Amino acid sequence: MNKLYLWGLIITAAMLGATYATVGYQKGGLNGDIVNMLAIAGAVALVIITIFVVIKYVRQMQTDTATGELADESWDNIGEYKNPVPFGWAIIFLGTMIWGMWYFLVGYPVNAFSQIGQYNEEVAEKTAQFEKKYANVKGDQLVNMGESVYLVECVACHGLNADGNGEIDAADLNQRISEKSVKYAVIHGLTGKLLGTESAMPDRSGLMNANNNYAPITDTEIDAVAKYVADGFKDKNSAGAKVFAGTCVMCHGANGEGVAGMAPQINAWNSQLVVNVLDYGKVGTIGKMPIMDRLNPKQKEAIAAYVMSLSKGE
Repeated sequence: MNKLYLWGLIITAAMLGATYATVGYQKGGLNGDIVNMLAIAGAVALVIITIFVVIKYVRQMQTDTATGELADESWDNIGEYKNPVPFGWAIIFLGTMIWGMWYFLVGYPVNAFSQIGQYNEEVAEKTAQFEKKYANVKGDQLVNMGESVYLVECVACHGLNADGNGEIDAADLNQRISEKSVKYAVIHGLTGKLLGTESAMPDRSGLMNANNNYAPITDTEIDAVAKYVADGFKDKNSAGAKVFAGTCVMCHGANGEGVAGMAPQINAWNSQLVVNVLDYGKVGTIGKMPIMDRLNPKQKEAIAAYVMSLSKGE
């Protein structure tokens, strides 16, 4: 027997033996799992095809000579023969396409067990059970649920006491809005979906000043209105109140209650506002809050109830 073929058989046997030793002796072996069986079948096919191709073309290089009609084109005086695609290559290519269609339509994953599919089905089932069980939860029970969800999902950034967690510097949820957040919104403007739809607030260059004209709002006016809003709109005779009346009232309302379709409420939390932040995220002075899409609607409603209870001292 030709030494080349002999070495091919030896290498094939050695690689198939190594594959069997790796898989066959492990606890459970293939265990009837179609994914494992397909993986081993693929490994065996690759070994055999690789050895066959190597032997064929090494042998061809040893014995064959180039023949046929040269193509008209050449690259650096290197010509190319107009030979047909090797029959073996064509068969392998066609076989790979057929196997690929079978794998997609009949084999894994369309018609077989999937851990991801099972997980999604179980999540959907548990979500439906949760929504049915807690559909009518209200009042203190809803607040307690919200606190539980908050301690799992929100505490890492907003802190155990919802005070903003000094290390992370997230928003303090015990108050509707801080001076720093007001300043950021006025200076930089905001884009987001606090109303459930895209509602952009212009930056300082697009805001009227305290005298009701479009001259840019000054730093002093920004400091004053930020203090007034963060303090809960209490001092109606302050400089901040004057700035708010001339610059912000058209969109946010006389007392920061918000105007439908224009701007959100800024004198207190409301349930829909919190839910919108959870649904769409928020960008502000502290950075970007991610979308909390792993929470279901009842959990978001519960978090909103808990956040609203904080400012009421409950």
